[in-house]
Amino acid sequence: MSNDPGRVTVPKFVAMKAAGRKITMLTAYDFTTAQLVDGAGVDAILVGDSVAMVVQGRANTLPVTLDQMIYHAEMVRRGVQRALVIVDMPFPTDRLGGLEAVRSAARILKETGCQAVKFEGGGDQPEVIAALVSAGIPVMAHCGLRPLNIHRLGGHRVQRNAEQLHADVKAAEAAGAFAILLECIPADLAAEITAAVSIPTIGIGAGPGCDGQVLVFHDLLGLTPGRLPRHVKTYAELGKTAMEAISRYCDDVRAGQFPGRDQSFQ
Repeated sequence: MSNDPGRVTVPKFVAMKAAGRKITMLTAYDFTTAQLVDGAGVDAILVGDSVAMVVQGRANTLPVTLDQMIYHAEMVRRGVQRALVIVDMPFPTDRLGGLEAVRSAARILKETGCQAVKFEGGGDQPEVIAALVSAGIPVMAHCGLRPLNIHRLGGHRVQRNAEQLHADVKAAEAAGAFAILLECIPADLAAEITAAVSIPTIGIGAGPGCDGQVLVFHDLLGLTPGRLPRHVKTYAELGKTAMEAISRYCDDVRAGQFPGRDQSFQ
């Protein structure tokens, strides 16, 4: 499958920037979702540590473990025929130094069949990115708002320190990252950063000037209850549709209308 000419590889992903082609990316956490996302033609799938919040019902991304990320990523990879599959390195695998990062990322690639990892960091840990790349592990860096630093940041806040952001992105690029995710930074600054680097930038809450965009699958389809972040666009209300269908099912069962003759064996 890795030799499939239609499959999105890391070099093909990088080449999209030079070709001026906008890159599409969504999250997925299981086999069925991966099939849907891949079948719709998305270029890349992120098995995000957001699984902690979206699937596990946690308050933030910190509790998810490496074993859990591998479990979800392996399911996703089996559902994908075309897209590049990238897996988040969960806390604290991103904070234990180069050797431990390589060990963790190697497990991800070996046990899931996915092609790359995402690493929260830039200027603070270029040596870790370089170690991963040196080991043959493609790395997407993550700059701007970094959810694994949520307690230090005091919440999900727009990141506006232009000097720091430029330094982080340049350091990640120099260390060998093949792409950079930019989260929650002003649109003009994200466009400026995108023009300053040769590798693709993927935005989430970073405006239209990035080389591509990523959204959480559940947010896009209206499956996330409550108030959504400003950067989210909901393309369907499947949560509402699902609840209505389940309610009709309950009504039919209670009224003795399901199962009927068509759903019964004679």
